[in-house]
Amino acid sequence: MPLASLRPVLEAAEARRGAALGLVCLGWDDALAFVRAGEAAGVPVILQAGPAARRAIPLAVWGAIFRTLGEGAAIDVVAHLDHGASAEECFEALDHGFTSVMFDGSRLPLAENIRQTARVIDRAARFGASTEAEIGFVGYDAGAASRGTDPSEAASFYENAPTDCLAVSVGNVHLQQSAEQKLDFERLRALNAALDCPLVLHGGSGTKEPDRRRAISAHRVRKINLGTQMRQVHGQALRETLARDPALFDRIKIQEPVTAAIAQAAQGALKAAWDAAI
Repeated sequence: MPLASLRPVLEAAEARRGAALGLVCLGWDDALAFVRAGEAAGVPVILQAGPAARRAIPLAVWGAIFRTLGEGAAIDVVAHLDHGASAEECFEALDHGFTSVMFDGSRLPLAENIRQTARVIDRAARFGASTEAEIGFVGYDAGAASRGTDPSEAASFYENAPTDCLAVSVGNVHLQQSAEQKLDFERLRALNAALDCPLVLHGGSGTKEPDRRRAISAHRVRKINLGTQMRQVHGQALRETLARDPALFDRIKIQEPVTAAIAQAAQGALKAAWDAAI
């Protein structure tokens, strides 16, 4: 089926008080695993090409990968640009068939973040594509510190740049390798009171499963990004595969059990987020 935009996926998640997962892709193999997982779970999948993925593989190729997987899938598949560094990078992704783009202006002054996000919203609308933006700053484990999202700033942002969903900083951190981060539910409550907008949690790998469910079912988090958690599954499965047969050298044969392991892990995560309120 054709690629879907993010908007109908968010609407379906809202109707059931669940969340879709933005799954960070680094190549064909994990993108394929995520689509297989979505089909097995009966849940839509958001395939994301982030900065690392774009350094390794050109945007045009990612567009072709996502389009090919979406056309052969029995579920909705969204082709999403994650952390677009500029409006122009978002425009390029739209030209290559992405159906959803995130402009990350979280390091910019508020007025400039609003101005650039509004440009992206306008261009995406011409393609029938969706948009995501970030207000506040979601930091990195052992890296740049977070700046919590201010509800009044978020309200001003959304009034002037009404994106389809808004990534917020509420204790979540990118690249966290263990589920140790505590979400700030007071801030989430204040953001829900200030906004009429689906929220996004980046750095979902670092959040505890009960906190994820609470954020989804009670605080209108409708998209959660998972990257590190799935990469850890990949690394462990790869080590185990080679340990079982140290003489194995054929890349396709090595990757088959690794892809299966990623698909199994992603299936459980997809189902848990989609059914969080059940």
